Amino acid sequence: MTITQRDIDRRLLGGVCARLARRYDYDVTGVRVATVALALLTAGLGGVAYVALWLLLPPATAPIAPAAPAPAAALYGPVAGDLPRVDEALRALAEVKSPWLRQMIETVVGGGGKRMRPAIALLAGRFGSYDLALLVPLAASVELLHTATLVHDDVIDGATQRRGQPTPSALFGNAASVMLGDYLFAHAADLVAQTGNVRVIRNFAATLRVMAGGELQQDLSAFEYSEDVQRYLERIGGKTASLFATAAEGGAIITGATEAEVAALRRYGESLGTAFQVVDDVLDLTGDQQEMGKPVGSDLREGTLTLPALLYLQDAPADNPVKRAFDDPSDEELLERAIAAIRASDALPGAMVAARGFGDQAREALAALPPGEARTALEGLIDYVLERRS
Repeated sequence: MTITQRDIDRRLLGGVCARLARRYDYDVTGVRVATVALALLTAGLGGVAYVALWLLLPPATAPIAPAAPAPAAALYGPVAGDLPRVDEALRALAEVKSPWLRQMIETVVGGGGKRMRPAIALLAGRFGSYDLALLVPLAASVELLHTATLVHDDVIDGATQRRGQPTPSALFGNAASVMLGDYLFAHAADLVAQTGNVRVIRNFAATLRVMAGGELQQDLSAFEYSEDVQRYLERIGGKTASLFATAAEGGAIITGATEAEVAALRRYGESLGTAFQVVDDVLDLTGDQQEMGKPVGSDLREGTLTLPALLYLQDAPADNPVKRAFDDPSDEELLERAIAAIRASDALPGAMVAARGFGDQAREALAALPPGEARTALEGLIDYVLERRS
């Protein structure tokens, strides 16, 4: 089955603050809006989030286990040796007086990780005048924005583990975790402001808006049976692909790449990010629970229709296991039947066909760039995304 991707809508309404406030009975709207918006303007008001976070710090908690190591350095080619600079910038955020805040920050930024988005920003910078003084803050801001959204996602989803490790909300509570996410958003804004490039800063702000809009769209449509493939693509375009695109485009902009190269790298990021999310949705139904760090079928459990489910529904009868599971979300047996039905259908292979199609779009975008180590590494990331198992 062929899926055509139209232009991802960049004008989704942003902000999940009101939704969180209603769900968790506390007001985060003022903190989130003021912290992020003002930090974008002044690059120096992270203290607003700090104060709010300090007021909500919980009692002592268990020690933090280290996260899984990052992929082999060879994956990132010519920028592998520069990624530790990004890690240093992230770890520097934990250099605060409060031991509680230090522990919370170290929990989310100190464990390494794949660092794929920062690597893309650095690789994109190779097509201009490679300058780590500009690229490291950009790459760190992209990773920190990604991390902040994960912190908030885990609160929204009620998740207690991610990649086999306790989530901040499990360790510190929902209220403090939302404030921690806001604190990270503010610092991400401060980092991107250090590039001094207004175009990159505006792109960052737009990305924050569409990411929040994608999350809001997903949250408000939970257990809604009417979503179609196009709405799904718009949602993941906001939630996931937009940050890949910003990393690639931003790295090219701040190093003075040509406009043709900037546009090609943005297309690459959008296509790669879309492929990444589709594969993620397939792994949610096929991956190993221990490797993934979450239960199989988590998306369906949360009422989210991903591409495999949508492809299954295109050929399923009106009365099918997914519909019955959505009609009664509390029935675990119905949910297991829905997962089994999708896995037994052609939906998973069909979704991987779609993912490879987006991978091909990413390769086509790279064809407009001059050959070299950076382009080769970006091409390798496409294969990595399509072949990953966790």
